[in-house]
Amino acid sequence: MSKEQTITTEENKMGVMPVNRLLVTMALPMMISMLVQALYNVVDSIFVSRISEDALTAVSMAFPMQNLLIGLATGIAVGMNALVSKALGEKKTDTANRMAMHGVFLAVCGYLLFLILGLTITRVFFVAQGASEEITQYGHDYLSIIMCVSFGVYIEVIYERLLQSTGKTIYTMFTQGIGAIINIIMDPMLIFGIGIFPKMGIKGAAAATVIGQIVAAILAVIFNAKENDELHLDFRKFKPELKAIGNILFIGIPSVVMVAIGSVMTFCVNKILVVFSSTAVAVFGVYFKLQSFAFMPVFGMNNGMIPIIAYNYGAQKPDRIMKTLKLSMFYATCIMVIAFIIFQTLPGQLLGLFSASDEMLAIGIPALRTISFSFLLAGVSVICSSFFQAMGNSVYSMVISIMRQLVCLLPLAYLFAQTGDVTKVWLSWPIAEIVSLLCGLYFLNRVNKKQIKPMRQ
Repeated sequence: MSKEQTITTEENKMGVMPVNRLLVTMALPMMISMLVQALYNVVDSIFVSRISEDALTAVSMAFPMQNLLIGLATGIAVGMNALVSKALGEKKTDTANRMAMHGVFLAVCGYLLFLILGLTITRVFFVAQGASEEITQYGHDYLSIIMCVSFGVYIEVIYERLLQSTGKTIYTMFTQGIGAIINIIMDPMLIFGIGIFPKMGIKGAAAATVIGQIVAAILAVIFNAKENDELHLDFRKFKPELKAIGNILFIGIPSVVMVAIGSVMTFCVNKILVVFSSTAVAVFGVYFKLQSFAFMPVFGMNNGMIPIIAYNYGAQKPDRIMKTLKLSMFYATCIMVIAFIIFQTLPGQLLGLFSASDEMLAIGIPALRTISFSFLLAGVSVICSSFFQAMGNSVYSMVISIMRQLVCLLPLAYLFAQTGDVTKVWLSWPIAEIVSLLCGLYFLNRVNKKQIKPMRQ
C-alpha cells in the first residue's frame, strides 16, 4: 500500500469504522493516560502531606490558579482540535494545517501570560484566600515554579490534541503516561532529597511536576513529527491571521471560561471553608485529587469522542454522531457509578492516604460521601458539554458551567456555611449537579433539532 493510500485509510477511519470499536480505540488510550494523570495528582499530594498539613493546604489553595493555567491550554487545544478534525472531515488539509499552527502560536502566548503572572502575583493570591503566613510561603514556593515553567504543559497539551484530532490517541497515552510516571518517581526524590537529589521540600513537588510536563511535551512533538502524516506544520511560512485566531478562540474561550469559573468557585469555597479551619480547606483539596480518579477517565472519553463527532459533523453523518454520543454517555455513567460506590464504602481509607488527622477524618468522611452523590449525574453532564464543543456550540457548555458553579453551587455553599455546620456545605455539589444535568438535556434537545435533524433531510 502506498503512503498516499495509507493516509487516506487513516483519514477516513473516523467516518467508516464501526462506532463502538472506534470510540473504544480512540478513547481507551486516553482514559488510561488520564488515569495515570489522576494517580500522579494523588501521589503528588500524598508526598506533600508528609511535609505537613499546611503544605497540603497550600497545594489545595494553589489549585484554582494551577487549574486556570491548564484550562487556558486546554481551551486553546479544544478550539484547535475541533477545527482541525472538522477540516479533515471536509478534506481541507491546508485549513487543518493552518489551524494547527495557530493553535501552537496561541499556546506560546498563553505561556507568556502565566510567566508574567508567576513572577508577580503568587503571594497576593494566597493572602487573598485568607492563608496564614506559613501556608502563603509554601504556596508561593510551589506555585511560582509551576507557573514560570509552564511552557511544558502548553506544548504538551497542544501537540497531544493534534495527535487526537487525527485519531492517533495511542501516542497520547505514551506522552501523558510517561510524563506522569516520571513525575511520580521524581516527587519523593526531590521533596525528601533521595540519592543524588537535593532536599527541596514543596519546591521539589513543583519541580517534579514541570519536569514530567517537559518530558511529555518533547515526546508529543516527536510523535507528531514522525507519525502524524495528515498534518504538516511549517512555521517558516507562518503568519498569524486574526480570522483563524478568532475561530479557535470562539470555540475554545467558552472552555477556558468554564475552567475559570471552576477556579473562581474553588477560590471562593476555600475562603468559605477557611473560616471553619485550614483542615476543611485541606479536605476540599483532597476531594479534588481523589475525584480525579472518576473524572479523568471520563475526560479521556471526551478526548476520544470530540474528534469523532467533529469529523462526522464535517462529513454530515448524523447517525454516527448520535451513536457516539449515546455510547459515551453509557460508558461515562458506568465509570461514575463505580466511583460513587468506592467513595461511599471507603472514605476513611481514601483520606488515610493523606496522613489524615482525626479532625481531617471527622470533616472528610461525610464530605466524600455527600459530594459523591453528584457522580451519579455528572457523567451525562460532562459528555453533553464536550458534545456541544465538538458541534461548535461551546457557549452552551459555558452556560451550563455558569449555572452549575456560580448560580447554584457557590451561593448554596455560602448559605449552608451560615448554619455553622461544615457538613451542610457539601450538599451544594449534588444539588448543583441536578441543575447542570437539566441544562445539558435542554441544550441537547436544541442541538438535535437545529443541527442533527437537518442533516437527515
